Amino acid sequence: MHAIQVRRTGGPEVLEPVDLPDPVPADGELLVAVEATGVNFIDVYRRTGLYPVPLPSVPGTELAGQIVAVGAGVTGFAPGDLVATSEASGAYADLAVVPAARAVAVPAGVTPEQAAAVMLQGMTAHYLVTDTFPLRPGHRCLVHAAAGGVGQLLVRLAREAGAEVFATVGSPAKAGTARDAGAHHVIVTSQESFRAAVESVAGPRPLDVVYDGVGRETFTDGLALLRPRGMMVTFGNASGPVDPVSPLDLMVGGSLFLTRPTLAHYVATTQELRARAGDLLDRIAGGRLAVHVGGRFPLDRSDDAHRLLESRQSTGKIVLTP
Repeated sequence: MHAIQVRRTGGPEVLEPVDLPDPVPADGELLVAVEATGVNFIDVYRRTGLYPVPLPSVPGTELAGQIVAVGAGVTGFAPGDLVATSEASGAYADLAVVPAARAVAVPAGVTPEQAAAVMLQGMTAHYLVTDTFPLRPGHRCLVHAAAGGVGQLLVRLAREAGAEVFATVGSPAKAGTARDAGAHHVIVTSQESFRAAVESVAGPRPLDVVYDGVGRETFTDGLALLRPRGMMVTFGNASGPVDPVSPLDLMVGGSLFLTRPTLAHYVATTQELRARAGDLLDRIAGGRLAVHVGGRFPLDRSDDAHRLLESRQSTGKIVLTP
């Protein structure tokens, strides 16, 4: 098989095209012919050594493709089925092994590219608005980094739930992307304070929930915008980890709720994974949820895909194709 391999940690240049023996599915596994691979920051963190992994390794966990072979004990799947996962082994390749218990059937009407684009970012947005803080009509929410992959999907799902959506973006060029996703109010943080901008529209402490994937730079002002008993959902660290918070600060702010969720705890079982992914993919198939792919690269240009992701100039999802 053709693949991308990392032999040493470093910059995007360490992503090397190689030919390797075809993998063989073990008991409970699927062998999948990869049709689209999602590019994510966890791939960058493993490439640089921030998250250590044994080397050499083939990066990538998120993919969609057709099943080529099934291992012993697998039921419910057969060769030719289109599946997707965020838990593959070595997705930067034209063949990859997937645990059958962590695979999801892709329905008609959803392309492999769409499926690969939402298994991490889409399910993250889904659990945030349906479970962490379930949005309802009349709620007011703030979505940071709204032109990014998770951000756009969060805005779309929040708007569908009936919430009033405030959204931040880093530059004027990205403002249109957030508006197209459905944001009611778009704030360009390079031009104005998001806290002042939200308050100018809705008054002091108007928000029911803040969905914050940025972290240190935005956390304190976001907390100050929450109504009594509002919720701060800090789910990412793009600007660095949040500084420690005293529980008394939450009391003074109005008996606020603070949570730091992660996807793994919202898809812990096969049943929960397939229910969440199934709802998400059905929305896409039915035309209720659009998926924006902001960059497409052939497998051998995965280094350029990483450069684009790390530049933070991309909008939407970046995908690789064999």
